[in-house]
Amino acid sequence: MTTRLVVQRNDIRAFQWTESPAVTLNDGDVRLRIDTFALTSNNITYAALGDAMNYWQFFPTGEPATGCVPVWGFASVVESRCPGVEVGERFYGYWPIGDEIVLQATGVHPGGFTDGAEHRQALHPIYNQYVRCSADPGYRADREAQQALLRPLFATSFLIDDFLADNGFFGANTVVMSSASSKTAYGTAFCLAQRKAVTVVGLTSPGNADFTRALGCYDDVVVYEDIATALPETASVYVDFSGSGSVRSAVHRRLGDQLAYSCAVGATHWDGMGGGDDLPGPAPVLFFAPEQARKRIAEWGPEQFQANMAAAWTAFMEPVTDTEHPWLKVVAGQGRDAVERSYTALLAGTVPASEGHVLSLSER
Repeated sequence: MTTRLVVQRNDIRAFQWTESPAVTLNDGDVRLRIDTFALTSNNITYAALGDAMNYWQFFPTGEPATGCVPVWGFASVVESRCPGVEVGERFYGYWPIGDEIVLQATGVHPGGFTDGAEHRQALHPIYNQYVRCSADPGYRADREAQQALLRPLFATSFLIDDFLADNGFFGANTVVMSSASSKTAYGTAFCLAQRKAVTVVGLTSPGNADFTRALGCYDDVVVYEDIATALPETASVYVDFSGSGSVRSAVHRRLGDQLAYSCAVGATHWDGMGGGDDLPGPAPVLFFAPEQARKRIAEWGPEQFQANMAAAWTAFMEPVTDTEHPWLKVVAGQGRDAVERSYTALLAGTVPASEGHVLSLSER
């Protein structure tokens, strides 16, 4: 039997576990045991934007009212009918919350393969790639948890930083980021801090203010309640990781014509989404990381793109895994109860900013 966590697409608080018979492999198929996966506010964004951004289409349930929340992590091949993909090999990639999956391995090469399932053909290819750990220069067995938790988020961070620099920061001297304690936000702040080209201001809740300041990658931290009085009135770009309509409105009204660009990225405040009509300043523009990746791969070439990202990732790992004051504490969980606790805590916004949850349903 195959186990999956399935949520209601119109109410992501409602979820249930489903079990279905294991499918028989066809030629070219591989069965993988999903060993570990990260569950973060990024996955809540996938669910909140599931219809708008087609995230529900990666692992369809067969029921239009339900969906599988995608996650990033590691899986091992337990059965293969695909030459070049052997039992026992380990892959990093995009999975449903579950215990196993069958993929149609196409385009097999030394670095991995692509899932060639028909329902994924129209979806962005960056999510359909499965990386062979033994051939991944960035893979370290002792940092699997950090990779599952942060690598997909940091890829977005790297690309936001690159996008802003590529556009000359739209003429602004300051970058303002909401949900500043979130992993994608502080990854972006880390990249921006290396450039020393702009002032970086983080917006966060009072409860996360000390953590955010202690990171050291923000020049200033302002709590949400003080935006109207404390946010510096200077030429700025707003990068919105929260999706909160009230926060967006406060930033736009505070900065007005000083706001050079408004960039919508995430939905950590998924239950407060909305707003954007009749706001001063530029209309928010959705940032889609794969498009910036596509542009840079075309310009730099795939090898240079990977090298540039790997260099940034290696630098980022230093504070993240610092022995005395790590930015991230890994919290491991096993079984359905652990997954449910983590998912509901993320929905409620009660997971401490310093924690990252790595989970498993499989008995290894």
